[in-house]
Amino acid sequence: MAIDIATLEERYIGCCRRHGVLPNTSILSSFLKAEVKKSCQELCSMEILIDDLKDIDFLPLLDVCMNLDTSEIEAVDLHSESSSELNGEYALSLMRAINQKLRVVDVQDQSFGKDFLRDICQRGLACQVLTLRSLHFRKLSLVGEFMKMHTLNLDFSSSLTSFQEDCFSCMPNLMCLSMCETRISNLWTTVAALSKLPSLVELRFQYWLCCNDAMTSCVSSSGKSDSTAEFVLPKGVPYIGESFIDMNELTDFNLSADDPPSNYYSSDDVTNHDSPSIVEDSSDDSEIELLSHQQRCWLSAVFPRWNGQVPYQNEDFSVQNQDGEDLLGDTFSRHGADVSLKYVPCHASPICYEKNYREFMIASLPNLKVLDNLPIRKFERDRATETFSQYFEYLPYRWKHKESVVSILQNREIKSTHINMRTPKCRPLYPSGKSQYFYTRSLSAAKLGSSTWPLLCPLSLSGCGLGDEDRVFRPRQFEYHPSDSSLMVFGTLDGEVVVINHENEHIVSYIPSLGAMNSVLGLSWLKKYPSKLIAGSDNGSLKLYDIHQMRRSPGMHSSSGCVTFDEFDQLTSVHVNSTDELFLASGYSRNVALYDISSGKRLQVFTDMHQGHINVVKFANHSPSIFATSSFDQDVKMWDLRQKPVHPCFTASSSRGNVMVCFSPDDQYILASAVDNEVRQLLAVDGRLHLVFDIPSTGSSQNYTRSYYMNGRDYIISGSCDEQVIRVCCTQTGRRLRDVSLEGRSLGSSMFVQSLRGDPFRDFNMSVLAAYMRPASKSEIVKVNLLASSGYAKDDFDQQGPCPSHSMGA
Repeated sequence: MAIDIATLEERYIGCCRRHGVLPNTSILSSFLKAEVKKSCQELCSMEILIDDLKDIDFLPLLDVCMNLDTSEIEAVDLHSESSSELNGEYALSLMRAINQKLRVVDVQDQSFGKDFLRDICQRGLACQVLTLRSLHFRKLSLVGEFMKMHTLNLDFSSSLTSFQEDCFSCMPNLMCLSMCETRISNLWTTVAALSKLPSLVELRFQYWLCCNDAMTSCVSSSGKSDSTAEFVLPKGVPYIGESFIDMNELTDFNLSADDPPSNYYSSDDVTNHDSPSIVEDSSDDSEIELLSHQQRCWLSAVFPRWNGQVPYQNEDFSVQNQDGEDLLGDTFSRHGADVSLKYVPCHASPICYEKNYREFMIASLPNLKVLDNLPIRKFERDRATETFSQYFEYLPYRWKHKESVVSILQNREIKSTHINMRTPKCRPLYPSGKSQYFYTRSLSAAKLGSSTWPLLCPLSLSGCGLGDEDRVFRPRQFEYHPSDSSLMVFGTLDGEVVVINHENEHIVSYIPSLGAMNSVLGLSWLKKYPSKLIAGSDNGSLKLYDIHQMRRSPGMHSSSGCVTFDEFDQLTSVHVNSTDELFLASGYSRNVALYDISSGKRLQVFTDMHQGHINVVKFANHSPSIFATSSFDQDVKMWDLRQKPVHPCFTASSSRGNVMVCFSPDDQYILASAVDNEVRQLLAVDGRLHLVFDIPSTGSSQNYTRSYYMNGRDYIISGSCDEQVIRVCCTQTGRRLRDVSLEGRSLGSSMFVQSLRGDPFRDFNMSVLAAYMRPASKSEIVKVNLLASSGYAKDDFDQQGPCPSHSMGA
């Protein structure tokens, strides 16, 4: 027979007497409330407020909790609304003792520390609803047992940026997930993590709040089936709980299929990445002032007739439930006839500002029914599928379905005439027999499809190999070797040139600055003489080095193997032509200098080639006389040395200043990167525009963008100095394949892209020169392998950096 509540209360008082402590009034109140619920034939639940507990209350309460399984108490909810004096270990012991009757846990790890959070993540909980606001973890990793949990609320976990690969594999019954005002930003890793939740139907990274002109929520809070399952959000906000699909609690738009909302955060002009918030304002223009630029763009897309005024219910739209009942009509009858309404997005995570965010999530998660407290309708799902196919690549080379690496290898072994595709419509871009790269591309598509979390490995750039363990290099520029797949050279802010085997992280050659060099901004290998390279620094110094003749010791230096050229003032770029006869230098001027490598002399200075300073100069990869220049005067120009470069072969203009330019490996295209993510591909034959890559701008005039080719000319990689993401796009369609987010080694350390290069020997591999926002932090070269998974990283609570680069396979 079950222990009744009165007996349970008596046992608690007896335990307090034995331990010499007074009964906690909050616990006694909880027993009383449970007794009242029982008498009213409601669910007999007990609510414990952890904030009211102290360590001396622990032992008597623990004794009671261990008897709950045989009591009339049907469910126990644990809440913590502010800081708690209770020891974190004691709080965990109470949760374990309650066991299967634990229903809701609502806590902040700020009160209990890292160990409390680590225990929950690694061992799990038997609760049904978990609300956890954390300040300690960056990468979510829930590996314990959460078999009963149907609702998880991580709102306001301000340090949360990403997910471990299998972080949701342990919760097959999770139906509702909320992560408002976190730092989640990557669409691909987020979807890959969420796809491990087979029961997920409601997801929230922000919530849309319907308000009247007094900024009061118009969503009724009546009819909640179970208030204990409610997320802790401002009053009136639609909640996620046991009645998650109750449309009476959700706002919905009365839009026809002919006029669907395109994307709630997909405007090209989105520039502000701060989460919008609700502000009180009593002025007549408050409804307009409260709408940010992003919100106005969204309203214009959803309500085509909207002209900057907040729409009225009887003019532009209505809000209905799934039965067609006008939810706003009831609101109007309660509050008056002339109440203006507005929809305000609240507590948005950065992912919400990604272009086509809503369409991407809907197309990628077909079982989802509610996103950001807005129901997903059929027309919106159809529109999302169309948008996804237009702007994104599911797999490389237009593959539509994941294929087994084993089956691809088997087909290659038997020399099959075609890959066994699922449907005729799923034929890849390069059919069998028409491309020598067919199998390597097929393998890349298969491997990339299974590695959504790329392997990021920072190179160890220290002086250990030189006998100087305290030396830490500060890289400023780098280049892969043109013929040796293991070598890379980088120049430092201190004027050093270092050749490193980036596979084993051993230094091959070290060239000190000796005061002759400042920051090394230009590096270019010779192709026919692969032991030689040109290095140029920002003070104009230009030298040719033979790495086989240079000393590896920082305390020794030899002039043998070194050629010094005439200086080029304020240098920013150098590049050697395809025959290793000439090289060009450009800088903070309108001029370009031409040098003869064999004689060591400057042949000529071409003046006034642009109206602004020339950031980058690049020779073509195969023609020794063709080169291109890019300038902040917004022009990219091609020149031919055979025609004496007085007039360019062609000029192509951007809307912003051009940061850099480069040729595709086959010289068929030119890739031009202008400020703030304006990336264009031009035909090298005449400069005609071939493709504009649809990368969202940030609105910053200081967001310098750099782009390079990867996998030959199949893809580009693009990064900017105001953002910590590398975008991978197809060069034939412009569609985005992946975004790779850079993560700093410590909490709150933002990184940005200073330079990047595609690995010329390994498909879907690249290296990125990443710098920290903090001035005192050093920059580092990070190797990225999109075909290898990061796997399960080390304990993220201690903020360990990424795994060492020797773990990355070729």
